[in-house]
Parts: sequence; C-alpha cells; structure tokens
Amino acid sequence: MAVTTLIADSGATKAEWCLLDGSRKKIVFTQGISPYFLNSEQIQSLLLKELCPFLKKARVDEVYYYGTGCANPANARIVREAIEKTFPGSAVHVTHDLMGAARSLCGNQKGIACILGTGSNSCFYNGKKIVRNSPGLGYILGDEGSGAYLGKKILQYYLYKAFDDELKLRFDAKFHTDMVEILESVYKKPLPNRYLAGFTIFLAENRGHYMIENIIEDGLNDFFFNHLMKYKETSSLPVSFVGGVAHGFRDVLQQLCTTYEMRLGKVLKNPMEGLIEYHG
Repeated sequence: MAVTTLIADSGATKAEWCLLDGSRKKIVFTQGISPYFLNSEQIQSLLLKELCPFLKKARVDEVYYYGTGCANPANARIVREAIEKTFPGSAVHVTHDLMGAARSLCGNQKGIACILGTGSNSCFYNGKKIVRNSPGLGYILGDEGSGAYLGKKILQYYLYKAFDDELKLRFDAKFHTDMVEILESVYKKPLPNRYLAGFTIFLAENRGHYMIENIIEDGLNDFFFNHLMKYKETSSLPVSFVGGVAHGFRDVLQQLCTTYEMRLGKVLKNPMEGLIEYHG
C-alpha cells in the first residue's frame, strides 16, 4: 500500500498543505501557524477546523511540516504535539522554513539556498542538511533583499521627498497615505515587517524608472554582498532562490549573479512545488 504524505509550508499568515496519495495530490490553504503566538491546543483547533474537513478523513501516514519559528526546539515541539494529536498514528517531522527552502530548491544536491520573501535568509546545504547559515537578523537589523527591506527603501525615498514628481503622484494614487499613518504603522501597529513588504508591489508596477531600478538593485545587492559573498561555495555551486521577491525580480538576480560570478540555479515563487518533488 502506498504511503500517504502530508506536506506543510507555513508562514505566520498563510500555510499551504499538500496531501500526496500516490500520483494524486490535494492542495489546501489555512491560516498560518506561528508557535510564538499559538500553543499546541490552539494549533490543533485550527487544524481540525481549517484543514481536516478538506482532507475528508483521508489516511495520513506521515507529515512533513516546514514552518516559521521551528528552528527553536521548543516551538517545534509545540507544533509536533498538535499535529500528532490531529493525526494520531502518523509519523510527524517538524523543521524550519529554511530547510524547506533547501530541500525544495536543491533536493538531494549541494547548493546555496536563499529565501527572498517578506524576510530573507540563506544557507549552504550539502544535500542532506544545512551546514552553514548566514545569520538572519530580522527586519530591523537585517533581512537585506527582502520585501520588508525593499519596502523600507521605498518609504525612505517617499518621506525624504527623493521621488520625482511623477513617482510621487503614482505613489499617492496607489497608497493614499501620509507620514503620520506610515510612522504609526511601522512603530506602533503589529506586524510592521508585513506592512513594509506590502509596498514592493509599487516596485513591480513601475519597472523601468531609474529610481525604481536603483531601489531594487541596491536592495538585492545588499543581500549578495552581506550574505552570499560569505559562502566560498558560491564559486562552484548554483545559487537558488524561493519567495515572491526572488520570483518577481529574477532578472535582477541574474544580473547580480553575473556581476559576482555566481551561477543562478532555480527560482521558485514558493517552496511547495519543489517539496512535492522531494517527497513524492
């Protein structure tokens, strides 16, 4: 009898699940799971309400969960307990989103795996495990090249009145905001990193303007310079990326790889496609 596998890729806001049963696959989306904010009982309640009805009592033999916050062993244990109670008898494996990115992008091969989404991260993966990781310092001190980092640059240009008249008009028409609202959203409201990342759509919609191209190139170059240049393996192994920012600005990644004499590998919008191939 074929093994039925449930794969999860979860951020704090959204989780994508895929049930693999032989050649058949079923995709389900639920709200995200952050063990920093939810305990085991709350996670189990979420799964019973948002996931299980769509699986229609399908047998689940094994679960591979890749999630935000799960590099912390205590957090991983919270998630594992919730999944084990939801799917009793299944073999449950819980690890962090960077391992999900590495397996999705590299499979069983060596490579440099990078996340460029709301946040950013990178590692050298030897085909089995993560050997080295350039430290992720979060959106305040780090996250170079991420949506939050690029969004912060957009707001700096806007608030410092660096945009030309044309771009300022486009920005005002798109976002209808001002300095008071921006500062309150960044410094007082929850999830400021997600708020900042929401401005990257302005970059995508205004490609070709020299100021927009400068923001994209500078932001992604900061990721290459501060992180990728620290891996000696970039001279011989492909550098692969996953995440909305990477997917949206693939052309700039290619230019930077050429500049830094690196070889661009895969670029995926999200990890699930590669994880299905890895676990299939």
